[in-house]
Amino acid sequence: MAGNARPIRMVVLTLDAHLSHALDVAAERVREDLPGFRLETFVAAHWAQDATRAEAACAAIARADVVVAHMLFMEEHFQPVIEALRARRDGCATMVGCLSAGPVVELTRMGRFNAAPGEARGPLAWLKRLKGKPNQKSTSGERQMRMLRRLPRILKLIPGTAQDLRAYLLTLGYLLAGSSANMEGLIRHLVARYAGVGLAEPALPVEYPEIGLYHPALPGRVGDDPRLLPRRKDGAGGRVGLLLMRSYVLAGDT
Repeated sequence: MAGNARPIRMVVLTLDAHLSHALDVAAERVREDLPGFRLETFVAAHWAQDATRAEAACAAIARADVVVAHMLFMEEHFQPVIEALRARRDGCATMVGCLSAGPVVELTRMGRFNAAPGEARGPLAWLKRLKGKPNQKSTSGERQMRMLRRLPRILKLIPGTAQDLRAYLLTLGYLLAGSSANMEGLIRHLVARYAGVGLAEPALPVEYPEIGLYHPALPGRVGDDPRLLPRRKDGAGGRVGLLLMRSYVLAGDT
């Protein structure tokens, strides 16, 4: 098992179930190279209906090597597990809190990158300086996404804490485009870097259009060229379009 005496356990806590299928597919692929790898996914939206699910999540956190807390914004979603996260933070290989409420993000610990209050000021201070002047013609979200794609390439050249900050930004990149390919990249990235196993580092996150088209017949099912949409040979019939959330399409939750 790549030199490990026991299987690696990874826990993902997330708001809803849309990433579950993509994570399951990714975990199966990882197990081909890391037999015994175990991934457990917990959905915070279910906890109000069944308190035992939060209890199961806390038990899983207590024995996890890698923990990812994703999109836990509301107190009802993070309060049931926050103490379990705090208790496990220093005992696991790495803990990532991202796109979540402050108390969750502050628990991030990735090597020398530490997001606890007062400890993340150094790396985050010079990270802000790398943003440069904003382009007034683009939205704040567009600027942030461009920066998220560009910074890992820059940080790769800087030693020390910058490498762990780069790992955090790559983690965000995988999660923000949560296809099964990117979920596999997420798992391999965190396990290879922080769990001490002999997995090769994955490729950078696969990029997809921010606004695009989904159709089962499109190459990769997602694109941005309407000319590639299938057409009836007789030219008859209309076309129905549905407005869908990008994250659900990329995760295969269609």
